[in-house]
Amino acid sequence: MAPLESARRRPGHRTPRVAVLLIALVAGLGVLPGVAVAAPGNQINAADMTLLNGVRLAGLWEMPAGQMAAEKGQSPRVREIGAEIARQHGVLDQLVVDAANKLGTTLPTDPTAEQKGWLTEMQEANGAQFDQIFVTRLRVAHGKIFPVIGAVRASTRDATVRKLADQTNKFVTDHMTMLESTGLVRWQQLPPAALPPAQSDSLIAAAKAGAPAPAAGVSTTIVWAVFLAALGVGGVSTWRILRRS
Repeated sequence: MAPLESARRRPGHRTPRVAVLLIALVAGLGVLPGVAVAAPGNQINAADMTLLNGVRLAGLWEMPAGQMAAEKGQSPRVREIGAEIARQHGVLDQLVVDAANKLGTTLPTDPTAEQKGWLTEMQEANGAQFDQIFVTRLRVAHGKIFPVIGAVRASTRDATVRKLADQTNKFVTDHMTMLESTGLVRWQQLPPAALPPAQSDSLIAAAKAGAPAPAAGVSTTIVWAVFLAALGVGGVSTWRILRRS
């Protein structure tokens, strides 16, 4: 699908530091081509664009991954969920494209080099090894985007982004449940939960005391803190899981 045309920036406009941080961090998830830019007048920010780009990129590599699993998975369950994940990502991809059209943003048009590498890895694997790689790669990827969805949903000022976050959350939860149903998720080797630095101490203290957790707003900085922590730990954990396969 051709990238959507984004609005031009006005001369002399300086990119805020948080936007610079966005571009650097989203590149870690995989946004290399077509970084989206908000059109004037929209209430979307760097964190909102992280969700839009992340959802788009997930579909660009998980749809072919699911189709591959449907065709070459050794386990009947892997073949079944591969086909369903591919189908559902087709629906979700249309939702994010519609949202981007409404917001006047551009979206990536190709998977990142890393995501293409995962697809190549699957193409070269067969039998039980393929099933393990498929489940591991997709389960870790869904675990990375899951906390971002919640953080963006809690802080965004844009109704379109809130709706997309709600829709994406349902798909991601469903996909994680399906992947876990294969019995191939290696729980002890998954990356640990990454709590936002500004809230982790109070949440842990409240949990120990048995008290309700304090309510707090979620800033763009916290979104990135969660995202970067999950990205770094997730990459290391995935490498360890597959090395032991």
